[in-house]
Amino acid sequence: MTSGRTAGAAGRGQGALVVIPARGGSQGVPLKNLQRVGGRSLVARAVATALAAGAAHVVVSTDHDGIAAEARAAGAAVVRRPDELSGATVSSESAVLHALDALAADGVRPAVTVLLQCTSPFVDPDDLAAAIGRVASGEADVAFAVAPTHDFQWTLDGGEAAPVGHSALHRPRRQERAPHFRETGAFYVMRTAGLRETGRRFFGRLALQVVDADGSLEIDDPQDLELARLLAGRREQQGLLPDVDALVTDFDGVHTDDHAWVDEDGRETVRVHRGDGWGVARLRESGVPVLVLSTERNAVVPARAAKLGVEVRHGVDDKASALTQWIAARGLDPAHVAFVGNDVNDLAAMARVGWPVAVADAHPDVRAAARLVLTRRGGHGAVREVCDLIASRGRSSEGAPTSAAPVTTSTP
Repeated sequence: MTSGRTAGAAGRGQGALVVIPARGGSQGVPLKNLQRVGGRSLVARAVATALAAGAAHVVVSTDHDGIAAEARAAGAAVVRRPDELSGATVSSESAVLHALDALAADGVRPAVTVLLQCTSPFVDPDDLAAAIGRVASGEADVAFAVAPTHDFQWTLDGGEAAPVGHSALHRPRRQERAPHFRETGAFYVMRTAGLRETGRRFFGRLALQVVDADGSLEIDDPQDLELARLLAGRREQQGLLPDVDALVTDFDGVHTDDHAWVDEDGRETVRVHRGDGWGVARLRESGVPVLVLSTERNAVVPARAAKLGVEVRHGVDDKASALTQWIAARGLDPAHVAFVGNDVNDLAAMARVGWPVAVADAHPDVRAAARLVLTRRGGHGAVREVCDLIASRGRSSEGAPTSAAPVTTSTP
């Protein structure tokens, strides 16, 4: 086992070990395990799930330096995987058994071992903890994640369609049919002795741990990854923005649609959304400070900020440093600040706050780094959307009207 820390070291012996296999190679999505969903890498999300489930030991098995560093930063220990266990055809069981051998050399001999996949980003820690408890208590030798389904399944038998598990002559309604279950691949909780004896993840008495639709999502290709990012944004929206104390936004591409009109004298005008003004006013009434932070030097930026009644810093080349200084001057906790961006020059600033937010049409790298991706595009009510999410904490949605016509702000 290489450097890093083993979570919950005091629980050595009978506590559960979670092994997270995370190779550097990936056929569907390059460096998939380092891709970000909801502002966190897939490997960091998996580590956080394992820790939240109360695992005594959490290790990441990898052959990649970047994944190893990310795992340690997230709070896991690292087991470096040898080349012969790093190919695409190597089984997950072999990685888990290798990790068990490495940990045994350090005196860690868990009674329960968990295989947790990074590619399932929405595993509920309570589901994982329940499965661990079922194996630890002796109820089952293996408990694994499944999702219920009422699908009518078919196969081809000699070129002919044939029903699987039902009769083509009997079509009961969904509510009249008992569900069957799809293995999600998210996690497998195993009695360690049985795993070592058989070398397989299935043996002895099997128990199904039913997870919800989000928990069953598995990322195999770029389309799955994009779906996961959209779902992460919706999950954050459902919880509103419960701990945001200040809002900072870029200007071009956030308050505007990133277009500008230039007249014959070189003066620029931009299109903004009137509804954004209502949203910002609502935040100001709530006592939440708002800052517009932009690299743009045109006077249109301070003109719009003055109209909104908020602070502005424009002509700023280093947004991250300016943001840090503004947060410190106000005595704010960066973890409780939201920054809304749209392009790659916002990434450094987004990394300085606890709530990096992207407009719906942001650059893919910005959407990947965001904890929340808005449903509105820049210049089309994105600022209103994030303001409403912050201001709605524990309140009803009454207040300013939601419809808004676009207006034009010109250089004075």
